[in-house]
Amino acid sequence: MLMIAGMHLLGLVCVAVLIIPALREGPGAPPRNDSGSDEGGGWGPKAPPKPPSPPRGGIPLPDAVQASLRLRGHGRLADQHPRPERRPSREPTRTPVRT
Repeated sequence: MLMIAGMHLLGLVCVAVLIIPALREGPGAPPRNDSGSDEGGGWGPKAPPKPPSPPRGGIPLPDAVQASLRLRGHGRLADQHPRPERRPSREPTRTPVRT
């Protein structure tokens, strides 16, 4: 029982050691300066990306063919095309008759 209580007490001490420094600093406090810093600054910000190159070859699709029919109203495109004629039905085959 004494060992379990000792482990709990050790855990509480570790938690207190971690929480107390975090509570002592105010939320608006600036970070502390390190006296060993050489003020190097690093590589700096990355350069902005290059803009895309303009398309080559002039106007795209110079040989495109316009559609034969355009829909500019509230109709259906299927109504603008005439329906194809139906195939005629075949004559039924005659069965031979005995004479």
